Amino acid sequence: MQNCQFAGEMNAMNVLNRSPNLTQRDAYRLMLKEYPDVMNVEQVSQVLGVSTKTCYALLREGKLQSLKIGRAYRIPKAHLISYLNIGKG
Repeated sequence: MQNCQFAGEMNAMNVLNRSPNLTQRDAYRLMLKEYPDVMNVEQVSQVLGVSTKTCYALLREGKLQSLKIGRAYRIPKAHLISYLNIGKG
């Protein structure tokens, strides 16, 4: 696994270490089922367990892909799962 810079990444990596065979489809269905398909910054920061400020830093640095609609960021679940490297060998 990679080195984690943010606390939320560390928490997510702990979850991944406990479930190494989790596919992207399983993660989409199980881990994020109570969230909408496209999330806002507050929802993503809640999932990652980080502040909104840290979430904005991830977006600015290009570590987490997003869509920008007007002044608001929208993050599809698929991009969040991709950021967490779930289901990748």
